[in-house]
Amino acid sequence: MFDRPDGGNRALLVEFDLGAGHVDDRMTELAALAASAGAEVVGRITGKRQRPDPATFAGKGKVEEIGARKLDTSAELVIFDHPLSGVQQRNLEQVLGCRVVDRTSLILDIFARRARSSEGKLQVELAQLKHMATRLVGGWTHLERQKGGIGLRGPGETQLETDRRLITRRVKALTARLAGVARSRATQGRTRRRAAVRTVALVGYTNAGKSTLFNRLTGARVEAADQLFATLDTTLRRIHVPGAGTVVLSDTVGFIRELPHDLVAAFRATLAEATEADLLLHVIDASAPDRDDQVAAVEAVLTEIGADQIPQIRVLNKCDRTNLSPGATRDPCGTISSVCVSALTGAGCSDLRDALAERLSSPETRAFPTIPLHA
Repeated sequence: MFDRPDGGNRALLVEFDLGAGHVDDRMTELAALAASAGAEVVGRITGKRQRPDPATFAGKGKVEEIGARKLDTSAELVIFDHPLSGVQQRNLEQVLGCRVVDRTSLILDIFARRARSSEGKLQVELAQLKHMATRLVGGWTHLERQKGGIGLRGPGETQLETDRRLITRRVKALTARLAGVARSRATQGRTRRRAAVRTVALVGYTNAGKSTLFNRLTGARVEAADQLFATLDTTLRRIHVPGAGTVVLSDTVGFIRELPHDLVAAFRATLAEATEADLLLHVIDASAPDRDDQVAAVEAVLTEIGADQIPQIRVLNKCDRTNLSPGATRDPCGTISSVCVSALTGAGCSDLRDALAERLSSPETRAFPTIPLHA
């Protein structure tokens, strides 16, 4: 559909400080995202701007620097850690002569690679199509021309209109199928509530160790790897918690800074496991240098999906990489607020089980009213 330069795996990374700081941490995360997408990082460029350039985001001088570095490193791909408009992307590709990818497209590509279940593939395709639909106008000038050829000349439907209509039709079909998935999940949730089964959802930044902790608590064999977005599909397991009986534990998709809104919308059926939980285990990478920023990013997504009012225990994971001691911490009211653990070694996991027993046996920790989710 798109007439764009051919891509490759040799990637040049571009990061700009627009006033938020933490350039090194963001560049490290961008490199991890690129590696997760299968790219080979051959160079990095940083810069500072008060605001993005409307035409190229980077500005004329910086684009020339990027072009020179691209030639020196034989890069086949330039990845911006920022969202680019269709016009900016087109202009950059014309000047640099190679494929240019922004942060949103990179994350969507990773999700497309990792989706395994039919539901996950539907969610990713929906997000990709919604992202694509916003970039038809201004991004690809050839789509504004009418179709040519015998029998197609003269007044008629332009390629842009055709593509827009096809995308709209597919988006409607995917939305309807995912609505059916949402109804099925809602039915399962009502069944659990009628049976008075408590639910606990693991949430957290990607690569914080949620799946490893899930495996440790349940004995499951969910794929866990030291990479971003290793797993996308929600997994449910029953565990026994003393004093609370049978509890359903769910492992949800990881969050990240500036998670594309199209992905949040597409994954609402999956994220419903978090919004309908009685308790959230917010898994935090205690060894991450930008730990506070990661926590803020997760809290922002929880607010966006309507799960910010659900009771929560913060689980400081990977304590084996820090000087933190395994164990629970209580707030001034005596309630367990956080537990330091190592999901890899098992240290502190018994304290986490005790914290679950204490919080779930409390009458205050009961299912909140279901918050409606709209596709």
